[in-house]
Amino acid sequence: MISPEQRAEIRRLYYAEHWRVGTIATTLGVHHDTVRHAIEADRFIRPGAQIRPSALDPYKPFVLATLEQYPRLRATRLYEMLGARGYAGSVVQVRRWVRTVRPAARAEAYLRLETLPGEQGQVDWGNFGALPIGRARRVLSCFVLVLSWSRAVYARFALDQTLESFLRGHVEAFAALGGAPRTILYDNLKSVVLDRAGDHIRFHPRVLELAGHYHFAPQPCAPYRGNEKGKVERMIQYLRHSFFAARRFRSLEDLNAQLARWIAEVAHARPLPGSGHDQLVREALAAEQPRLLPLPAHPFACELVRPAVSGKTPYLRFDGNDYSILHALVRRRSRSWSVKPSSACSMASLRSPATGGATIAASKSRSRRTSPPSPGRNAAPTSCAAVIASVRSAPRPSPSSTPWPGAASRWPPTPPPCCGSSISTVRRRSTRRSATRSRVER
Repeated sequence: MISPEQRAEIRRLYYAEHWRVGTIATTLGVHHDTVRHAIEADRFIRPGAQIRPSALDPYKPFVLATLEQYPRLRATRLYEMLGARGYAGSVVQVRRWVRTVRPAARAEAYLRLETLPGEQGQVDWGNFGALPIGRARRVLSCFVLVLSWSRAVYARFALDQTLESFLRGHVEAFAALGGAPRTILYDNLKSVVLDRAGDHIRFHPRVLELAGHYHFAPQPCAPYRGNEKGKVERMIQYLRHSFFAARRFRSLEDLNAQLARWIAEVAHARPLPGSGHDQLVREALAAEQPRLLPLPAHPFACELVRPAVSGKTPYLRFDGNDYSILHALVRRRSRSWSVKPSSACSMASLRSPATGGATIAASKSRSRRTSPPSPGRNAAPTSCAAVIASVRSAPRPSPSSTPWPGAASRWPPTPPPCCGSSISTVRRRSTRRSATRSRVER
């Protein structure tokens, strides 16, 4: 872009002083195309001047038809398409002509969407960088649910965007807001939409279970139409600038506690958008709550369940960390780790049929490559004799269920290495006592 003064000077030198385009460009230090654009040479054809044929002329109908279908297609791409069809001219010629015939962008008009109380909610994730936790670097995300009519909001920070965290956000949001809206708008994220072809949508089965439990209808937005859920997009921006910027916190729990206070004292205390200063958001929420769908008697079960197999050491690997288990569960299969939603991803539990359905709880670490302490280790026998007795009292496997030939004849198995070398010491001492006793009897 050139200033109006430069434009006037170019036109004076060209039309009054009759300077050449190249001379004007060199003198003023601008491109010759800028000079031609300023003098608008294409608009004026001297009488008697003949337009010379161009190598682009046979391809102009193709370019026009292509631009009509793809108005934002670049001139360089058109040049490649023309080259494949036999065009031998320059890309500069294509650029100049495309600039004159490209269809103008259409201005799109948007309507303000108004909803009834309790009719609609909008959900989305917000990205807030990453947090160093121990040896790991976890992504910090924020689940946000906004009621479209009252602008009431529920938000919680999490260290992942997994399906379980997504479902847990819904359960906690419905409990905090006192009900569920009849329709919830989403992006086309994989936690909601597995596949889509136009209006034919295949939802995630777990989201359908959640919708059936709380009786709401999931509704994805049209692809690349984030404006359809602009209320939650604006709320994420509001959280980013009004709450999260320059905020200090000690842990994820502390951050969520500060967020809850901020929502109650700031977000819900602001005037309702579109109502002037006549009504606050908390007052609109109180008026909307009777219109929300009532909550069921029991919350939706959204615990995280993952299969795990114990090896020869009394540990299980879960989320990059090692958790200690009872010695009787070593080398057992068909176990599952589960994360309880009531503990906000801070507890992990091992459910084992071998323990009679008992659950072994452990503090879940948010770091990586660590071995968090587990109450299961404290529950194990502490003495070597007790460990050996507990292993020998385990049921003997049948020959048909052993994983290798002769395994049943090697029962009882070797106790786990939780007691170190003291187990083998006790076994050697027991062997010596038996040998001595047999010699005395003889």
